[in-house]
Amino acid sequence: MKTLVLAEKPSVAREIARVIGSRDKHKSHFEGPKYVVTWALGHLVGLAEPEEYDGKYKQWSLEDLPILPGKMKLKVLRESSHQFKAVQQLMRRQDIGELIVATDAAREGELLARWIMDMVKWSKPFKRLWISSQTDKAIKEGFASLKPGSQYERLYQSARCRAEADWMVGLNVTRALTTKFGSPLSAGRVQTPTLGMIMERENEITRFRSEEYHVLRANFGSFEAVWRGTNGDSRIFDADRLEALKRKLEGASGSIVKLVKNEKTIPHPLAYDLTELQRDANRQLGFSAKQTSNVLQRLYEQHKLVTYPRTDSRYLTADMADTLKERLTSVAVGPYAPLARPLLRKPLPLGKRIVDDSKVTDHHAIIPTEQTVLLNVLSPEERKLYDLIVRRFISLFYPPARFDQVTVTVEAGGETLHAKGTTIKDSGWRAVYDGQAMEDEGEEEDDSQSALPELKQGQKLSVQRCQVIPGRTQPPKRYTEAALLTQMEKHGLGTPATRADIIEKLVHSDTIERQGNSLHPTGKGKQLIELAPADLRSPNLTTRWEAELEQIARGQGKPEPFLQGIREMTVQLVRGVKYSEATYKPHNVSSSHCPDCGTRLLEKKTGRGMMLVCPSEDCGYRRSGEKRLSNRRCPQCHKKMEMKEGKAGMYVQCLSCGITEVMNKDSKHVNKREQQKLVKQYSQNESAGTNLGDLLKAALEKKGDA
Repeated sequence: MKTLVLAEKPSVAREIARVIGSRDKHKSHFEGPKYVVTWALGHLVGLAEPEEYDGKYKQWSLEDLPILPGKMKLKVLRESSHQFKAVQQLMRRQDIGELIVATDAAREGELLARWIMDMVKWSKPFKRLWISSQTDKAIKEGFASLKPGSQYERLYQSARCRAEADWMVGLNVTRALTTKFGSPLSAGRVQTPTLGMIMERENEITRFRSEEYHVLRANFGSFEAVWRGTNGDSRIFDADRLEALKRKLEGASGSIVKLVKNEKTIPHPLAYDLTELQRDANRQLGFSAKQTSNVLQRLYEQHKLVTYPRTDSRYLTADMADTLKERLTSVAVGPYAPLARPLLRKPLPLGKRIVDDSKVTDHHAIIPTEQTVLLNVLSPEERKLYDLIVRRFISLFYPPARFDQVTVTVEAGGETLHAKGTTIKDSGWRAVYDGQAMEDEGEEEDDSQSALPELKQGQKLSVQRCQVIPGRTQPPKRYTEAALLTQMEKHGLGTPATRADIIEKLVHSDTIERQGNSLHPTGKGKQLIELAPADLRSPNLTTRWEAELEQIARGQGKPEPFLQGIREMTVQLVRGVKYSEATYKPHNVSSSHCPDCGTRLLEKKTGRGMMLVCPSEDCGYRRSGEKRLSNRRCPQCHKKMEMKEGKAGMYVQCLSCGITEVMNKDSKHVNKREQQKLVKQYSQNESAGTNLGDLLKAALEKKGDA
């Protein structure tokens, strides 16, 4: 009897097959003396659509909602049905006696394998391959220590509950919003509260009123200090108070009343999980979260240079300790050699900030594998992301950064001024980053902090001059992807593997847009968050869901009570939409009409530029939304008029004056530029024995008749 191995992707299946000796290649699998290796293409099986329960659900109707099947059905996904049939045939082979699930070692990987097994009605034994990297060594060790399939039953139940809950809430609320307000409006338990956070920040910015203030800096000759009020704030909003302080301090005598010298120690940052890597890649490299995920997947799967990417842990496990020097050796090339080689000469310091089994769930942090790297084979994107991972890994074994911080308090003219200075004693782990500033996120810059001379408490001073520095209060910053990922993680919105896709879904549904590195809500997004049920807007709902799903995965909760609660919640959410008195007005209605059905076209941004799209479900008309200028001039302002298409055909309109003229279909006029284009076109197409004059004459006549 042979064992069937089910991988998640063809590329992974190919590597597994090579390592375990299944070298005979077939269209949908690899085969060897002991193992047959096949693959899914992501999900081959998914939850059935509403119309597969009842044909009437094919037409979206508010009256039919909510749709809540007693038992959820599965279906084979059409786009990958050919591979499902191939997997099904292999599973039903008489010489296949056992299955090894080798899909991604995570909740989604478990779900897609179990759904395939459910659809095929697999009843034979199965085991689980659970590995954190794709190297030959990891694959061999994984096959040597396969886990019983039943060990991951709770993980599967958690994944099933998540999928069914998302189906019930997302599908019903989306259909309710779309049919109620007559426009495609999408909602879901993760995407809606994420949009809600972006919109709340937008409201804070809109409500914000900027104020002018000034900062007063006093120069004592060898150093400068900043005036601060009793509340510690250096900003002065009152102009009269500013002038009074300036007069009071200029030329005033004073002394150092307090001088504190402390040694500060900053330990190395923790190893990367996916979300932290996405944040750094966004801040330092300008990568979107989705871009980081895609590049990281290639480093893991194609190049085998990093460990499993979709992890939420920033620690390593004790059983990895013996592999760490081998991993350092593999990265000790190029710019990393002088950083890594000194570490190989002595025992590695493995404190609780590096190794902590209690803080590792399914997978440890993202670190390099033992695979030797060839930097020149990586693309520029891969090289940059790999650089972040390697430097973070190397920095784990460097000592803390140490510096002396001096805080000085000066009293002069009855006022208090402050200055800070730092002296680096040991750059420690920061040396790995070539001296780059590694400021803690969210730490405010202190404009009074600079190098200070040798000072003593009680030292007499005098103010030589005062400098007034103007400023304005700033509104909260719009979310970057890095900041949004932090908030999503904080509120438990999505998982490390899904957060990037949620952001992309919001962009593609035209509810948010990227402007530089910031995320802005669109007109559609601003309205949608008001139309969506209030319970769905808050991240608290998803936080509670994720906690319950985690309990199911740990065996501390049961699936059915959770799903029953979701059904009851869905009924309430749909009822709220049904009886809503709100209205929706598409924000992107253009002045053009659909030539097929007469509906006003909507403007939609795409990768190919602006498109004009008919919103009517049974029409589907679309064309480029770029302005097309004609050679006809406006009779009033003499500017070129824009060509448009309406019910009666083509017409021209002045962008400035609004004057509209119907284009004369019977006009025989062809301008010189069009004549030249036609001459060029037909001279290229002229064949032997054809008269160019006759061709051109026919073309001009045809042009005039159009």
